[in-house]
Amino acid sequence: MTSIQQRAALQSQIWKIANDVRGAVDGWDFKQYVLGTLFYRFISENFAAYIEGGDDSIRYAELADSVITPDIKDDAIKTKGYFIYPSQLFATVAASANTNESLNTDLANIFSAIESSANGYPSERDIKGLFADFDTTSNRLGNTVRDKNIRLAAVLKGVAELNFADFAGSSIDLFGDAYEFLISNYAANAGKSGGEFFTPQHVSKLIAQLAMHKQTSVNKIYDPACGSGSLLLQAKKHFDAHIIEEGFFGQEINHTTYNLARMNMFLHNINYDKFNVQLGNTLIDPHFGDDKPFDAIVSNPPYSVKWIGSDDPTLINDERFAPAGVLAPKSKADFAFVLHALSYLSSKGRAAIVCFPGIFYRGGAEQKIRQYLVDNNYVETVISLAPNLFYGTTIAVTILVLSKHKLDTTTQFIDASGLFKKETNNNVLLDSHIEQIMAVFDSKANVDHFAQSVLFEKVATNDYNLSVSSYVEAKDNREVVNIAQLNAELKTTVAKIDKLRTEIDAIVAEIEGEGLEA
Repeated sequence: MTSIQQRAALQSQIWKIANDVRGAVDGWDFKQYVLGTLFYRFISENFAAYIEGGDDSIRYAELADSVITPDIKDDAIKTKGYFIYPSQLFATVAASANTNESLNTDLANIFSAIESSANGYPSERDIKGLFADFDTTSNRLGNTVRDKNIRLAAVLKGVAELNFADFAGSSIDLFGDAYEFLISNYAANAGKSGGEFFTPQHVSKLIAQLAMHKQTSVNKIYDPACGSGSLLLQAKKHFDAHIIEEGFFGQEINHTTYNLARMNMFLHNINYDKFNVQLGNTLIDPHFGDDKPFDAIVSNPPYSVKWIGSDDPTLINDERFAPAGVLAPKSKADFAFVLHALSYLSSKGRAAIVCFPGIFYRGGAEQKIRQYLVDNNYVETVISLAPNLFYGTTIAVTILVLSKHKLDTTTQFIDASGLFKKETNNNVLLDSHIEQIMAVFDSKANVDHFAQSVLFEKVATNDYNLSVSSYVEAKDNREVVNIAQLNAELKTTVAKIDKLRTEIDAIVAEIEGEGLEA
């Protein structure tokens, strides 16, 4: 199956599942059940494959729970981070789901058992609460146990019918594609911004390539507002052939999305000891201070959210914000996230951050922060993207690339607002668009109407304005008119009209004369 066929099959199957439970579960809640079931299937199959170890004579699902010794369980948890008994496997439960009158409570007990299997082990923090949003006893599934079980069985059956051989062998990002499809179909109707939780894969790919450009290895990759982990996972794809020495780090404030990010790590075969995703407010309660600096930082923080800012007088002394001498406005935390990322960045690395465009030209504290960034030569490139690339917002966002190892004091500006393909309700970046952006990012060449590298002095004298449109002249697509030629054509046309009028007048006079004679 090609990736296009796999993606189409996935979307068709998810839509079929949605139709089976339509009218009972809100679309936004339904998303959690589909993603949770995908995760449950993946870790079941992944765990069974681990136990079987490639031995075709072993069928873990057919074994009795009683044959599992404490040593087998202990070794498995130390390696995989969790344990699943044969009777708890997805395939086992899905096979009898339609006739299981206690399906909802059985699932709740299985999820609890999987999570508690890690208690007392190094993986406990990474496993705990993974199924918290998969509430099989919730009235959102139905008012009676029978109603709940019917809908749970429909979801289990639908996910069981996904035919991709195995998750690892799939040529698509199964979880990411499922999430993206669900977001695109339900975010608007649910009144929620999909962009708050998920960065589309095509944009993630560009951000990952910018952050890791020409690095042959990185110590760690970090996303301070990681959402569902999509940016970190694109970094993994980009670096499959290279070395990520200490793994993937992220922080997320939304509990549901935090769980999705951890699920996503497991779904992409990133073991518990190779990722560290923490729950909390990055700006007020930052994690990983002892783990910095990071060679690669990728981020799509929330746009212009409120934060405590100057209401907390201690923040001006925070090592992340103190160097700029000013805090981001309380009503717009964008630059607080930027300064946080800069503080965590290593001397050899890059940070690629999706930003709301207003922060690049507004005055006040934001202008002072821009001045700090430019004066200290941290701004490598500013890239304006096309509008409507994200779910839940049509804003034409900007990517800010920060670096602590620039070799000159120029700042590059790239106008990529014309690079997109219209698909259904959103625009997308094609691989060819990403290649075009990366080529000019690498060369730093000046290209009319597309890219310009600007001297520090010009940015400084322009009030530290970092808007791409201030430095890259937009192409004038209006038709060029030759005035002299137009005038000549008008004279000819007027002469023809005058001649026609004379001829018409003569004909009319002749007709009127004939009438009088009669």
